[in-house]
Amino acid sequence: MTRTVVVVGAGLAGGTAALTLRSKGFDGRVILVGDEKHPPYSRPPLSKQLIRGEFDIPRTHLRPAALWEKREVEFVLGRAVTEVDVAAHRVVLSDGEPIGYDALLLATGGRARVLPEQRPVDGVHVLRTIDDALAIREHVGPGKRLLLVGAGFVGAELAASAATLGTQVTALEATGVPLGRGLPAALGEIYGRMHAAHGVDIRVNSTVSEVVPGSGGVVTRLSDGAVFESDAVVVAIGLLPDLTLATAAGLAVDNGILVDEYCRTSGPDVFAAGDIANHPNPILAQRVRVEHWQNAQHQSAIAAHNIAATDSADHEMFAEVPWVWSDQYDINLQVTGRPLPTDEVVFRGDPESAEFSAMLLRDGVLMAAVGVNCADDVRVARAAIGLGLRPDRCALADTSTDLRELLHPDRKASHV
Repeated sequence: MTRTVVVVGAGLAGGTAALTLRSKGFDGRVILVGDEKHPPYSRPPLSKQLIRGEFDIPRTHLRPAALWEKREVEFVLGRAVTEVDVAAHRVVLSDGEPIGYDALLLATGGRARVLPEQRPVDGVHVLRTIDDALAIREHVGPGKRLLLVGAGFVGAELAASAATLGTQVTALEATGVPLGRGLPAALGEIYGRMHAAHGVDIRVNSTVSEVVPGSGGVVTRLSDGAVFESDAVVVAIGLLPDLTLATAAGLAVDNGILVDEYCRTSGPDVFAAGDIANHPNPILAQRVRVEHWQNAQHQSAIAAHNIAATDSADHEMFAEVPWVWSDQYDINLQVTGRPLPTDEVVFRGDPESAEFSAMLLRDGVLMAAVGVNCADDVRVARAAIGLGLRPDRCALADTSTDLRELLHPDRKASHV
């Protein structure tokens, strides 16, 4: 009897899972369901190349159409799954069509957060999809005014892209520094100065109280009484995991869908991966839900491997140190580990230059690293995170000290 795997969510995680099933020898039906009309695509270009007009839509696609056909992946696009019946092993689409499954992978990701109690206003956007990016692209360029609410990774990337195109950009950040929710203040301040040098007006400790239509676009009022007029507003304040299906189906949820180390949920034959999956990470010794490209790609591949395996003894465990990158202007930012704003920062190199790294310690233990045009340091640090190392701070800061020998004294440097 032919087995059927249904993958709900046609993003990076869902698309990777579908292709991995085939590469692992699964010869049954693979049905990929997505509520967008687009085939699986990569989201990182949305805030960069697509906004700047450097990519057309097909260039964001994960694979060309011919490859999906060759791999016999069935697309159900533009229709959402509205119900998961775990007991019956069946999903129901928004038009009422039922689809039975032998195994189900939930890779629904999340939805962009919006301002509390914000009613729809023309010119107010979020950035999550291709269509979002195309709508925002209409509001960038010389003579245009763009207001960003949030200066995290997405907001900072969008600010850089818009400013590069000659847009007048104002960015509002609720915390005291850009990237302040995920990185220590010393690093956020560096990025704030970088954006200011490119003409971005960053306002910190700014809380929005109201966004309303204006005579020339959109009017944004802050809690301190300040008022901003702009042609458009983009709210970039994070992601909410989309738990609607999982909750209704009775799956265990807590800041995401709870999965085990094999990507299995609490429901029989139901797996989850990507932004939505809250998984145990033995390296970090904690449960984490990671909203990064690398995690979505690698975790979904493990989930697909385990679905394809005919024997549970062949299941593989997902365990990685998180890693993410962000391109802004001519700066490549890389972050590995799980940094906290309270971490101690040890700089390697001049933090006012265009090339340095920062090792982040927590109670003296290396927990994360940040690299600015310094990918090699991040790679070496990533391999050491989770080992409980307490590196000497002076040696760590000394760029003449080989970081590989300092963090991996028992390994050959060429292997790190």
